[in-house]
Amino acid sequence: MSLKPADIAYPASVSCLEASRQASGIPGLAPTDEKDGNLPDIIVSSSLHEFLVNLHEKYGPLVSFWFGRRLVVSLGSIDLLKQHVNPNRLLGPFETMLKSLLRYQSSLNGDTGESHMRRKLYENGVTKSLQSNFALIQKLSEELLAKWLSLPEAQHVPLCQHMLGFAMKSVTQTAMGSSFEDDREVIRFRRHHDAIWSEIGKGFLDGSLDKNMTRKKHYEDALVEMESIIRKVTKERRGRSFNRHVFIDTLLQGSLSDQQILEDTMIFSLAGCVITANLCTWAVYFLTTSEEVQQNLYKEMDYVLGKGPITHEKIEQLRYCRQVLCETVRTAKLTPIAAQLQELEGRVDQHTIPKETLVLYALGVMLQDSSSWPSPYKFDPDRFNEELAMKNLSLLGFSGSQECPELRFAYMVATVLLSVLVRKLYLHPVKGQVMEAKYELVTSPKEEAWITFLAPFPPISYVVVVASNSV
Repeated sequence: MSLKPADIAYPASVSCLEASRQASGIPGLAPTDEKDGNLPDIIVSSSLHEFLVNLHEKYGPLVSFWFGRRLVVSLGSIDLLKQHVNPNRLLGPFETMLKSLLRYQSSLNGDTGESHMRRKLYENGVTKSLQSNFALIQKLSEELLAKWLSLPEAQHVPLCQHMLGFAMKSVTQTAMGSSFEDDREVIRFRRHHDAIWSEIGKGFLDGSLDKNMTRKKHYEDALVEMESIIRKVTKERRGRSFNRHVFIDTLLQGSLSDQQILEDTMIFSLAGCVITANLCTWAVYFLTTSEEVQQNLYKEMDYVLGKGPITHEKIEQLRYCRQVLCETVRTAKLTPIAAQLQELEGRVDQHTIPKETLVLYALGVMLQDSSSWPSPYKFDPDRFNEELAMKNLSLLGFSGSQECPELRFAYMVATVLLSVLVRKLYLHPVKGQVMEAKYELVTSPKEEAWITFLAPFPPISYVVVVASNSV
């Protein structure tokens, strides 16, 4: 059975009875509305993540509520996540949720061997495109630095906007090739991307999209246009060889249908852009909050790279940089929600989870659980010196073998970018200003963050101030 958009935001075609939760003994909320379940409570909480934070605080690490007439169980601790086993699961939970929201067929259906092959092809596509386009990512990083340094000293620069533009260029050229060297193509892609992601991030989850026909048409038109772009690239690259290998080339070398190529390219393009942009944005912001962390990162970059550029081989030596990025993911709660459909009846913590229950992984709750992360609200990359911290992050899908391909891509791009920025810029916060978060499928700053250039500061050549509009 595939997870459908209705499973996430609207009543399922087959109702799950209140008795099913009572039988399982899982604490939680009764439906607020007969048709919409607890959807009104989610809307009042501003986001699904904030709703889950409140729910887990009240009822504990294992809770239940209702999406429409479908029972939902949420896991809010790493210990419970370890217990949750879905024997039919092949997709990562983030990809499962995103595919369902796009109304694409989940690979949980059909032949197990075929699904596994498709997943491996996707992962190999990300790996090969990173290797082939490493110099391109470095070039785009250098271009961003040069752009910043060319501005007047007091010029305010929108960090979120520039990181999204940088991520868009990196992902489109790495995923679909040199046609996106044309800024007009990137702008066109960005327009459709923004229209689609704004609804994926909120419109489906709060149930508002299908209730507003103007918004729904705008979303569907953007999706059609984006799919048209991908189909055009597929046709242009099929059976041809190019200097740089990109993501879609790997898919074309497999035995996938055109629809499967379209879906996988769409997933990578959408998720890759948003995850990369926000990882880079949050990493720069958090560096401004700790002069010590920034200086330690500079020292590692200087020691490992010297005066030369970063190379693919030297990335593994930048251990502290990886700790900074892992702590960025944790502190920002980069992807706060993931989901799986319970294929078979299962048990967690002595409770039965009925078949066809939607199981949410409240990753944002787990990432700031004080029993797993001492001083959870403190940005502290040193916590990832501990093997247990890295193991916990891996269990949540943010590191190691469970790491989603889009995040692996983002880690690499962010490492290259920081290697360029940190050796030239000193990052400094504006006193008293705080970055507030907007929690959707990927967590982003609620307001724009601004950078401005000040006088040189030793031992680094320049000073950058990062500020946020929010208080």
